[in-house]
Amino acid sequence: MDRTTGGAAYRAARDILVRHRGDYGAAAANFCWPDVGERFNWAFDWFDPIAVGNPRTALRIIGEDGTDRSYSFADMAARSDRLATSLAADGVVPGDRVMVMLGNQVELWESMLAVMKLGAVILPATTALGANDLADRIGRGAVRHVITNADQVDKFAEIPGNFGRIVIGDAEPPWRPYQLADKAAPPPQLGARTGADDPMLIYFTSGTTSRPKLVEHTHRSYPVGHLSTMYFIGLRPGDVHLNISSPGWAKHAWSSFFAPWIAESTILVYNYTRFDPPRFLTMLRQAGVSSLCAPPTVWRMLIQADLGARPATLREVVGAGEPLNPEIIARVQNRWGVTIRDGFGQTETTALVGNTPGSPVKPGSMGRPLPGVAVEIVDPVSGQPATEGEICLRMDPRPVNLMAGYFGDGELNDQVTADGYYHTGDVASRDADGYLTYIGRTDDVFKASDYKISPFELESVLIEHPAVAEAAVVPAPDPTRLAVPKAYISLAAGWSPDRSTADAIFVHAQRSLAPYQRIRRIEFTELPKTISGKIRRIELRHRENTCPPGGFANEFRDR
Repeated sequence: MDRTTGGAAYRAARDILVRHRGDYGAAAANFCWPDVGERFNWAFDWFDPIAVGNPRTALRIIGEDGTDRSYSFADMAARSDRLATSLAADGVVPGDRVMVMLGNQVELWESMLAVMKLGAVILPATTALGANDLADRIGRGAVRHVITNADQVDKFAEIPGNFGRIVIGDAEPPWRPYQLADKAAPPPQLGARTGADDPMLIYFTSGTTSRPKLVEHTHRSYPVGHLSTMYFIGLRPGDVHLNISSPGWAKHAWSSFFAPWIAESTILVYNYTRFDPPRFLTMLRQAGVSSLCAPPTVWRMLIQADLGARPATLREVVGAGEPLNPEIIARVQNRWGVTIRDGFGQTETTALVGNTPGSPVKPGSMGRPLPGVAVEIVDPVSGQPATEGEICLRMDPRPVNLMAGYFGDGELNDQVTADGYYHTGDVASRDADGYLTYIGRTDDVFKASDYKISPFELESVLIEHPAVAEAAVVPAPDPTRLAVPKAYISLAAGWSPDRSTADAIFVHAQRSLAPYQRIRRIEFTELPKTISGKIRRIELRHRENTCPPGGFANEFRDR
């Protein structure tokens, strides 16, 4: 199958989903994953063809400072071509791992396209990472090049390794300036070297008992797989889609890169330092947004403000990152007359389950399996299909929108694909109509302000402080962030369970952890354990969820 045929198959599948955007039954019956052949490169085979001579806006970035910049599809194709030329001159070759650590700026989008066109592998990173996190990612990710802004270069000063350093802004050597080459196109035929199953992107994800895992996606699993995400969001050509998400996380690639451009929609980005609901709502109306995706934290802040009348152009509203409280859905429905639709997916996959446009939404449910996605609920004891159990994907045939695997961890890959299933580690129930309701994780990972938190990572930092003998981190309910990290701590001898000790531990944690991992509460206690000596976090989570507000007499909160 040649490149043209692969692109045509991709378009045909995309068009089926657009055509049946409001009819779940027809979409599920008519859609099948496209066979894009052995050679496929989304940037060459999809983005460039739709960009040829196309003056429509592909990317619009609005800042709270009043800046407003737009780039057409043709602009983005040309800019990424020129950047690919420059990166190739800097030594980027097919297969190289390129860490892209940028904010919501045009260079992020053109970098992702350019790296893809070169057949190199994108390794996104959030600017919230500290030097230790970056050293770990660069080492285990075998990073060959880094692209970042000048205000981030100090984080890399002590990181060992002979990797290329490309900077936007001014920085001393060995940093080299990021620039768009004068040539019109990159070296010819680089994209032809990209197999559909070659690595395209690697994300880091947190584990409960180990360091963050490397999730590897291919030119098939992510660009083809995100057809499901486009359908869940409900996008169609000409839409203006606004997603509230920070770069470096999988949700940003889902909803601020692949899904909108698969639909030939405009990606709208709103840059802000501190989220201001009234200002955001004004921008939402003025920018002609037709589709909005926001995490529950944002929705909670919006309903506490004056939502006002529904923005005239707004058609689709979606929640992402964690389950939405039914009260939030009801309040937006009452004011705007639209229903926030929930869904489910992982860094390891694209969207798997969702309340799709035009479908009845059941309170508390995250919807039905998306077209092409064969979800099964499996009883963890019997390993048989059940009405309540782990959300799994049958491995025969292998799901198109599933990661290639955890890079460098064959044992873990065997575990998550045991017994003929990919095991998500998430538990749900299924009703008679096929709707799934999320119950929780089978492990201890939780979300705080829409960021995934690994207790193991936070506990590893806490026990570095001399006052801490043992620590267990669990989510504590919070009215704005849904949950915040709370540490239950068993003190070392000679330390008092008082405010002074708590403050010293807070300062230590703040210095050692990224801002999104910040410990917000501490309670000193003996930790509940199993007979084998393992900490029973389930008891601590239960305590947090059942104790009334203000019921923790010995709890200290970060000032």
